[in-house]
Amino acid sequence: MSTADLDRELDRLEEKLSPRIARLLRWVRQPSARWVRWPLAVLLMAGGVLGLLPVLGLWMLPLGLALIAQDIPFLARPLARLLAWINDRWERHKSAAKSRP
Repeated sequence: MSTADLDRELDRLEEKLSPRIARLLRWVRQPSARWVRWPLAVLLMAGGVLGLLPVLGLWMLPLGLALIAQDIPFLARPLARLLAWINDRWERHKSAAKSRP
């Protein structure tokens, strides 16, 4: 897995998000948005640490790490694996919910 795999998993994640948030994530992932990507990633990871709060949660930690992995190549491989696992679980959960009466 590499940066391309991370990009593919982030694309899969974007498909599951609301259009507004997906558009924001797509914009933040662009190379020209580096100046906003780093502070946003730090805020997401800080919110992820405060995962016990209702709106903030552990979901924020991998997203923040994935944003930083856009600029730090050695993080791309483990984050791509983590996002693949999250995406697969999300899809299984959705399909199980659809099959219930």
